[in-house]
Amino acid sequence: MIELKHPRDLARLRRLALSSQGLLQIQPYGSGLSGARKAISHLGYVQIDTISVIERAHHHVLHSRVPKFTSDMTNQMLLNGDIFEYWSHAAAFLPINDFRFSLPYKHAIKNGQTHWYKNPDQKLMQELRDRIRIDGPLRSRDLETRTLENKKEKRTGWWDWKPAKKALEQLYMQGDIMVSSREGFQKTYDLTERVLPSHVNSSMPSIKDFAEHMIKQQLRCHGFTSLKGLTYLRRNPELRKAVKTWVNDQLSQHTLEQIKIHSGEIFILNAGELEHPTPRVSNRVKILSPFDNSVIQRDRLKSVFQYDYQIECYVPEAKRQYGYFSLPLLYQDQFIGRMDCKAHRKLNHLEIKSLHIEGTQFDTHIFIAELAKAIIQFKDFQNCESVSVTQVNLTHLKQPLENALT
Repeated sequence: MIELKHPRDLARLRRLALSSQGLLQIQPYGSGLSGARKAISHLGYVQIDTISVIERAHHHVLHSRVPKFTSDMTNQMLLNGDIFEYWSHAAAFLPINDFRFSLPYKHAIKNGQTHWYKNPDQKLMQELRDRIRIDGPLRSRDLETRTLENKKEKRTGWWDWKPAKKALEQLYMQGDIMVSSREGFQKTYDLTERVLPSHVNSSMPSIKDFAEHMIKQQLRCHGFTSLKGLTYLRRNPELRKAVKTWVNDQLSQHTLEQIKIHSGEIFILNAGELEHPTPRVSNRVKILSPFDNSVIQRDRLKSVFQYDYQIECYVPEAKRQYGYFSLPLLYQDQFIGRMDCKAHRKLNHLEIKSLHIEGTQFDTHIFIAELAKAIIQFKDFQNCESVSVTQVNLTHLKQPLENALT
């Protein structure tokens, strides 16, 4: 096991993590639609989230890595059969070539494992299947239709929205139907055999194949990982055991190696990874989503970057430190602060409600110029025409930033 004790060793590790995430390069995956497709393939998933105070998280993650990305491209990739929606550690867009690795969970749900709902209504599920088979794709809002004869009449069958919605979600989770397209958060469902491209491998992977896939994916998109991180939020004892077995086997063959950092945490990486040239950093500032792949594993983030981050939209307002939806700020190879924003859609205005900068070990003039560039790009991404700064914790930075934004 290699022990990393020198500060430059940790800096090398941070840069490996950021480079593997595509956050150091200008366009690591290309641009536009093809760049977005390659980004999801490399990252393994992009988390879908409903919060809309700014652009949705799944669009934000791709915007952070893919020049000329636009929010309509996620639906275009769905329609093209490049990606599919399903559950990773949360709802996500996933590469279509990884489809077979969604099958073990779908199989478990179909055989009685509970995801959201216990005792699914099999009769209603069959009615939904038949309707989609006969009438074609079904939009989620189609289930919300009321009978017009009496709005107060209790809805039953198709028009009893809650049971129908549950049945639809159960069919989706067990793999009978897939999301074929979406407009915002209105999804359209169709039978899996009509959505899944014919060339896609749909054979059930063995537990060993699944474990190997997850390990290689994590090493590809993170550079290094812990055993805990490999099965992040996956509560499958058999899978965890298979992952540990595969890792130990590769360690014994010296294709993987272990490192230990100052906090005592142990990570796994490909043998010789740290002998490669250290990725270069620039002065670009990246404004990231709270659900960005690079920050979602909070323990790893804290131990490697010394950045203690928590999304506070689920925290009571009186207990929030940084704001409802504060966004991590990446500068060079450090997370240097957080920014709470709101896009006022009717006014086409982006408000920076609170900017919190941590530490002062940087050239203020360069940092402010780069932060202003990032904010202007972020404003455009929100389809906003103006931007304002309400509060900055380091008050001497507020006026220079406002000047740079004009």
